[in-house]
Amino acid sequence: MQDFSPTDLKSILHSKRANLYYLEHCRVLVNGGRVEYVTDEGKRSLYWNIPIANTTTLLLGTGTSVTQAAMRELAKAGVLVGFCGGGGTPLFSANEVDFDVSWLCPQSEYRPTEYLQQWVRFWFEESSRLAAARTLQLARLQRLEKHWTSSRELQQAGFAVPADAMRDLLARSREVVAAAPDNASLLTEEARLSKALFKLCAQTTRYGEFTRAKRGSGSDPANRFLDHGNYLAYGLAASACWVLGLPHGLAVLHGKTRRGGLVFDAADLVKDAIILPQAFLSAVRGDEEQEFRQSCIEALTRTEALDFMIETLQQIAHTTPAAARA
Repeated sequence: MQDFSPTDLKSILHSKRANLYYLEHCRVLVNGGRVEYVTDEGKRSLYWNIPIANTTTLLLGTGTSVTQAAMRELAKAGVLVGFCGGGGTPLFSANEVDFDVSWLCPQSEYRPTEYLQQWVRFWFEESSRLAAARTLQLARLQRLEKHWTSSRELQQAGFAVPADAMRDLLARSREVVAAAPDNASLLTEEARLSKALFKLCAQTTRYGEFTRAKRGSGSDPANRFLDHGNYLAYGLAASACWVLGLPHGLAVLHGKTRRGGLVFDAADLVKDAIILPQAFLSAVRGDEEQEFRQSCIEALTRTEALDFMIETLQQIAHTTPAAARA
């Protein structure tokens, strides 16, 4: 049997890895040199392999435990581990970290610092952060337009937004983003656009009256699905930031009051494009949480959402000019 070194385990790029696991009511441990999770069925214990070399993220939900040996192997393979509630949300931990999830990040003093150095080169200048925020929002609009107007899956599901309304909405938003004098203006436009997109989705799916209410949205399924799906986007965003070595506190748009702002920034790249229409479609169909989550994961994978996040953050790091200092 051929032995593999920790370096060999990282040969699959994080953006190309296929698996994101959510586990509950099980134990994660090392068995025979492999990382496995164990479930109990009567008097028997069932062991299931986790292909860590092809896994980006491991979410541990209700009734889970993980051994030190398993964490060692997960760290070698560069797998991001987080603790969360039942069903994958909410993400939480007793430890204080950059975001409202405790990511146990694999540690290495030899991790590349290329993107962090490029990021901090411009980040301390307000005008440069504004330029980066504009780039981020324009990329978000481009992704939104591409997916809503040309996704075969959305069209087959009956999600066909009026072309003229979509074009006018995005054109106006691009003009506002390009001319925004500060971050507050960008955040105002983001809120205006989101409200318009909620209305457009409700009309397109014939959902009826809709008002966005985060966390504790009661019996309204679209609100519950939006909360749930957005957390999936946050998980991918946290993975993208970790892969590039960018701390969550170095946000360019969000983050005035929350230290995980860069995760929110990166998640915005796909939330409206992927999660928003799926939330309304699933709500109208009467999907269960599991069905909705699976639809989101399939859409995020099919559209290579993690690749897009990583590439956009790389572009911002490479191209955002540092303002001249006196």
